[in-house]
Amino acid sequence: MDENSQQAIRYWTLAQPVISGYVTSVVRDFRDRDDVLQTIAVAVFESFTSYDPSRSFVGWAMGIARNQMGTYLRERRRNRLVFDGETVELLAKAFEQIEPEETRSLDYLNDCLDGLEGRARQLCELRYENDLKPAAIASLLSMTPNTVAKSLQRIREQLRNCIERRVALEGARP
Repeated sequence: MDENSQQAIRYWTLAQPVISGYVTSVVRDFRDRDDVLQTIAVAVFESFTSYDPSRSFVGWAMGIARNQMGTYLRERRRNRLVFDGETVELLAKAFEQIEPEETRSLDYLNDCLDGLEGRARQLCELRYENDLKPAAIASLLSMTPNTVAKSLQRIREQLRNCIERRVALEGARP
């Protein structure tokens, strides 16, 4: 692997959590999100020779992400759940200002989610991946909507505690 490719990988590794956060804020479907993120990564690597090292890599990559998001949104224009262009642009600017080290908690969230088992994992998948409301989940799982809502509340608290523990452990390392 040449030096240019290695540099592109190093920069992308630092910028990817910010770009991923931006894409996640716009794209609701997790499968679409992964596809869009992969398309952005390919475009970033293919365009890396035009990157000016005197500029912020995250800002430059966000420009590519904006273009790819524009394509994604145009393809799904009929979907009422898609943000308008102005909202997407505002989100891009907000995510561009996030420092890569601040996104570490997103990585911790993924790790904590991976640690969920059984009913907790199933509830999270139905609520956040399938975008079902507590009433719909309740009917699927023979529960009451209130039980589903309370369970999700406890799961969110469990995830928050997991993230806070990991952040504290990270801060304690030399």
